Amino acid sequence: MNAKVNIGISEKNLSGIITILQNTLADEHVIYIKTRNYHWNIKGPSFLEIHRLLEEEYEVLVETIDQIAERIKKLGGRANGTMKEFIDSTRLLEGPYHDHQTEQVKQLLSDHEALIRSLREDIAKCDKEFEDAVTTDFLTGVMAKHENIAWMLRSYLG
Repeated sequence: MNAKVNIGISEKNLSGIITILQNTLADEHVIYIKTRNYHWNIKGPSFLEIHRLLEEEYEVLVETIDQIAERIKKLGGRANGTMKEFIDSTRLLEGPYHDHQTEQVKQLLSDHEALIRSLREDIAKCDKEFEDAVTTDFLTGVMAKHENIAWMLRSYLG
């Protein structure tokens, strides 16, 4: 038996929140894959430093991905889990691949900033339209993680 979620949020609002979380989950996977890719393939004058930084960042992303999937489940949804679902739901571009260190950092920074902008809109929607304080707070925490990563990446660009 599958019990319905009865936490004071309408089914319509739950559906809207889950859609936002699915899109965010997809965005997180795309940025995670890019970060891993660049971590594996980084080269240049700051190789070791950026290599380690990207490793720290993808570890944060893995934790965030898991937390988003769990939030979807808490709201009664099924967390997407295939690459096709992620590509179909993401608001980021999967590519292009860059071979130069500076371009890799710029691409990751651009993606984190795009995700931050999307999260700002999502947070406002979860708060005002869907009246879900918990998801609003949760996404605010996710956004803070991306702001920190963006700041670190921006520091390499001067």
